[in-house]
Amino acid sequence: MSIDSLTALIRTIPDFPKPGIQFRDVTTLLADGPGFGELVERLVAVARPLDPDLVVGIEARGFILGAALAAALGKGFVPVRKAGKLPGKTVGIDYVLEYGSDRLELHEGQVPAGARVVLVDDLIATGGTALAAAQLLREQGASVLMALFAVDLPDLGGKALLEEDGVATQALIAFDGD
Repeated sequence: MSIDSLTALIRTIPDFPKPGIQFRDVTTLLADGPGFGELVERLVAVARPLDPDLVVGIEARGFILGAALAAALGKGFVPVRKAGKLPGKTVGIDYVLEYGSDRLELHEGQVPAGARVVLVDDLIATGGTALAAAQLLREQGASVLMALFAVDLPDLGGKALLEEDGVATQALIAFDGD
């Protein structure tokens, strides 16, 4: 299956969550068995040569892609969640978004110092959440080998922001515009 075929499986919802936004909905790709399988194979092809110790997924669709990638690589998976969602002792980071602030957390000790990780999410837009997740992982002593995404919205600058911060970044599909 080609990248164009995968791209065609992603639904665009106009004016969501507000007027003027073209929401790129990957759930339609995830619901297509062959398309989802191809997406995971392509993520594996990027991540396998990096030989990570762990795959870390950002809530929520990053859990889906990250867990599938981790299973295919035979590696462990660690979720990065929004505040208050994990039951054990956590470490976290507060960060600013264009519309306010938020907090990301992971279980304390789940990403050991020196761990080599690949950070995964479905989409990179402005990059604030991914940048915060990378910083949280670095604060735990991890090495973020790459931030890996199914979709990039390059006009919003998130990929460039991560790369400016020293995080190698790759996305399989790009959509122009927001």
